[in-house]
Amino acid sequence: MKPIILLGSGAREHAMAAKLTRDGASVQVVPGNAGIPNSHPGLDPLDFAALEAYARHQGVRLIVVGPEAPLAAGVADYFAGSDIKVFGPTKAGALLESSKVWSKDFMRRHGVATAQAWPFRSDEVDAARAKAAELGGQVVVKYDGLAAGKGVYVCGSPAEATAALDDLQAHYTGWYSFLLEERLTGPEISIIGLTDGHEMKLLATSQDHKQLLAGDEGPNTGGMGAYCPVPFADDNVLADIRRDIVEPTLRGLQNEQFEFRGFLYFGIMLTPTGPKLLEYNVRLGDPEAEVLLPAMDSSLLALIEATLDGSLARQVVRQRPGAYVGVVLASGGYPASGFPTGFPITGLDNLPAGVEAFHGATRRGADGQLVTNGGRVLVLSAQGPTLAAATALAYEAAALVSFQDKYVRPDIAQRPAPVLTQRAVN
Repeated sequence: MKPIILLGSGAREHAMAAKLTRDGASVQVVPGNAGIPNSHPGLDPLDFAALEAYARHQGVRLIVVGPEAPLAAGVADYFAGSDIKVFGPTKAGALLESSKVWSKDFMRRHGVATAQAWPFRSDEVDAARAKAAELGGQVVVKYDGLAAGKGVYVCGSPAEATAALDDLQAHYTGWYSFLLEERLTGPEISIIGLTDGHEMKLLATSQDHKQLLAGDEGPNTGGMGAYCPVPFADDNVLADIRRDIVEPTLRGLQNEQFEFRGFLYFGIMLTPTGPKLLEYNVRLGDPEAEVLLPAMDSSLLALIEATLDGSLARQVVRQRPGAYVGVVLASGGYPASGFPTGFPITGLDNLPAGVEAFHGATRRGADGQLVTNGGRVLVLSAQGPTLAAATALAYEAAALVSFQDKYVRPDIAQRPAPVLTQRAVN
């Protein structure tokens, strides 16, 4: 078995570890959590020297990165030129996610279809308020840096835009940048691929549910659930996305002065004038990973190795049949801060066939009991022959798991099917 170190501690990393293990890897997870086998909570994924020492002691020559923080901190740069390979972009490549302003400039430079946007600094909030008012408040406010999926405010009026800018000032101190983007309309989908900077192999289409409440209401979260594949993302839609977003991005990666070998996530809105890129992530999405990886029939390990050794063009991504739905079990009070944790979790031993439980924020209490340890506690991922069957199974499983103040968004994978404008593919 190939020894691997996987960096991260959430449900995404649990799903990655499970898939890589099925593919024949021996996976050590740093730091991991209470539900992920072979976790090492004493190791800091941002302490690269300690990570290198541990890797060499274990005979590990491949590090796979789950979350964005180690990439933004330069883990790939640290190991560049050594015999330990890192699956993930360099620090410069990670700017596609870690700086919304830089990322938007990249899109503009390379002709990627995206929304209009206006950058501002923290000392230009008054000018940003004036611009938002000029646009009738139909804007999206985006903090420039990493914000764990929560630094985005979708506004529908001048009052909402003003409140978003006030909240930005309250949450972030000192010098920072942010964007105002025109607010687009249409359904969103996630497109995620593996790339070596020249070739891109796409996984199944998926759709996330960012808002806390049913009907896409309430505050943004890190994601309350996801499903794949997306029924309305047909060949015509995918052809538009490849032409207007994926291919210009690949040309951009080839023209930039950095190396990119890893996952690349495209957050896309299907607008009446065609697909527009909302954001890049330089990693697997979460909770998209918790449905995409169970749906993947190909070897993730083989795809990762091919990305690193230059043979990605010869790989084929195969999907298992059926539909996959992941439902997040969250702590009451999330995504705000200060909510209580440490509540015992029961019911995981009684899940129905066809359901996998991926641990996000769990730990062991003093008595060894599994307890909650954060906002998104678990993701229950169900497979079914149809989207409706997979959804019903996921919610059946969610009802069997209990902890105090558990919250589950009730309408994952149940949005009405959108009516898309057909566009000719030239």
